[in-house]
Amino acid sequence: MMKNTELPPAPLFDQAAHIGNPLTYARSILQRQPELRAIEQIYDDLVNSLNFLGSYNGSSATFNSYRREVERLLQWSWLVRQAGLAELNRQDMEDYLAFCQSPPASWVGNKQVARFRNYQGERVINPDWRPFVAQQNKRSQTDDFNLSQKSLQAVFSILSTYFNYLQQEDYLAINPIKLIRQRSRYLQRHAYQEPIRRISNLQWDYILETVERAAQDNPKEHERSLFVMRCLFGMYLRISELVADERGTPVMGDFQQDRDQHWWLRVVGKGNKVRMVTVSDDMLDALKRYRNHLGLTPLPRVGEQTPIVAKIKGRGAVTSTRQIRYLVQGCFDAAYQRMREEGLKDEAEELQVATVHWLRHTGISEDVKFRPKEHVKEDAGHASMATTDRYIDTEMRERHASARHKKLKPEY
Repeated sequence: MMKNTELPPAPLFDQAAHIGNPLTYARSILQRQPELRAIEQIYDDLVNSLNFLGSYNGSSATFNSYRREVERLLQWSWLVRQAGLAELNRQDMEDYLAFCQSPPASWVGNKQVARFRNYQGERVINPDWRPFVAQQNKRSQTDDFNLSQKSLQAVFSILSTYFNYLQQEDYLAINPIKLIRQRSRYLQRHAYQEPIRRISNLQWDYILETVERAAQDNPKEHERSLFVMRCLFGMYLRISELVADERGTPVMGDFQQDRDQHWWLRVVGKGNKVRMVTVSDDMLDALKRYRNHLGLTPLPRVGEQTPIVAKIKGRGAVTSTRQIRYLVQGCFDAAYQRMREEGLKDEAEELQVATVHWLRHTGISEDVKFRPKEHVKEDAGHASMATTDRYIDTEMRERHASARHKKLKPEY
C-alpha cells in the first residue's frame, strides 16, 4: 500500500561531523520523527545505513553524494513503499527509479539548502529542504526537474555499492539494484561518445569582461569572483579544490616555485590525490592582481597560510562548494543579461544551461588543441588518458567534414 506523498519528507542525516555514534544518532532520528517507528526493522535500517555512510566520511563530496542517494531511497522505502530495506525486490527498485524520474511536487525544491541548521545551540531540521532540487528555467521562470542520464548512472552505482555493503554485513540477502542494472529501461547505452559540454569562446569573453567590469565597480566582492573564474578556467580546477574541508585548506603557500623559477599549484583532488598544476604566465598575473587587492605581496611566501579563497564577511577560508557555485552562477547570469541586451540572443540562450563544471571542460578543451595531451592529463588530474581523449574532438570534426557534401540525389 503506497502512502500519500502530499507532505515533504524531513531530512534524516546531518553532516558527518554532527552524526557521531550510529546507534545514538539512529535513536535521535526516531525521536525527531516518531511516525517512522511504524516500519519494522527501521532502527536496524538506520544503523546499518549510518555505518555505511561512516566509511565515506573522509571526503565531504563523496559523503554528500552517498548520503543523498541513501537518504532518498530510505525515505521512499519507508514513506511511499512503507517497507524496510529487507523487503525491497527488483520490482520495487524499478518503481523507485520511476519515482526518481518524476517525484511529487512536495518532494522537489527550487534551490539547494542545508538539511539542518543551528538554533539555540542545537541542530534542527530546515523545513525548506527537499530531497530533489529542480533547475530553474530562466526563460519561463519555472522549475523543471529532470534526472539526467549521468545522475541515473550515479544512482545505480551508489545504490549498488550500498546494497553490496549490506549484503557483506549479512544484513540483506540480495542486492535488488543489481538485478535490474544490466537491462534497465532507464539506462541508455550510447554507441557514440557524448560531446563535452563547454562554453564558447565568445561566451567566455563576455563572462570575463562582465566580471572585470564588476570588479572595477565593486572590488571588495568581485575581485575575488574574477580570480575564482580565472582559476576554474585557467587551471581547470574543481570547485571542491578551492574550498576548505576535511582534506585541508587551500592556501596561498600552495602556489610554489621550482628551481627553474616555474610556478605550480599544489592541489588535493578527488580521492585525496595530490597533483601539481601548471601556473601559466597569465594565471600568475591574475594571482598578483588578486593578492594586490588583498594587500599582500605580489607573490606568495613559502608556507604562507592565507586562504586562496577567503570569506568576504568573517574570517577564514570559504568552506562550502555551494558558495562557489552561487558565485559562478552569478557571473553567468550577469553575462547572460549583457548578451541579450547586445543582441546575442542565441549565444545567451546556450549560456543559460551552463554549469560550473563547464569552465573546467572549456579550459581542458582549449588546452588539448595545442598542448601535449599527457601534460593536460596531469594538470587535470585525470585517472587515465581515455578521459583526456574525450576532450579531443578532431575525429568528430573530420567525420562531419567528410560527410558534409553528400548528395541526396547522387550524380551520374
